[in-house]
Amino acid sequence: MLIGYIRPESDDDNYNKQITTLREINCDKIIIENHSSAKNRTKLNEMIHTLEQGDKIIITKLYSLADSTLHLVELLQMIEHKGAYIKSIREDIDTSNESGYQFSYIVKHLVEFQSDVISEKTKKGLNKAKQRGVTAGRPRLPDENVKRAINMYQSKKYSLSEIRNETGISKSTLYRYLES
Repeated sequence: MLIGYIRPESDDDNYNKQITTLREINCDKIIIENHSSAKNRTKLNEMIHTLEQGDKIIITKLYSLADSTLHLVELLQMIEHKGAYIKSIREDIDTSNESGYQFSYIVKHLVEFQSDVISEKTKKGLNKAKQRGVTAGRPRLPDENVKRAINMYQSKKYSLSEIRNETGISKSTLYRYLES
């Protein structure tokens, strides 16, 4: 069965372009999501749940189906698990076409690549900041304040809330310094 899936897009709020395209392909069924929000995609979830082996979801572009690369990978896995396929018209992708490298594998590699790029940029940024003398992480508390909190605690004259109010050092931080 050919199942068309539509959701609003900025240049097609009333779905006219998408409906026309899906009708030209002779979809057996057209499912319309009434909002473009990433959350509560009930029609999408219902469609995935009711897929049968051999069904093909037709979309005008990948954005109609997924909100991120990771979301696309998750959907492709669910669709593949059901024995169904997707066809994206704009990107000229048809997962039922067995020749060549499978699209789902390409997307998985893209997600890994995207993660690696972010990780490398973060590491470079942290190294540059370190070279400038900027330390990453939570700011260290002044040693005098820590010593004062430890002395107050060991004197047994102050409660933990009084120590926190006086020094600004939380109970867990105080205990961490006491252990070391």
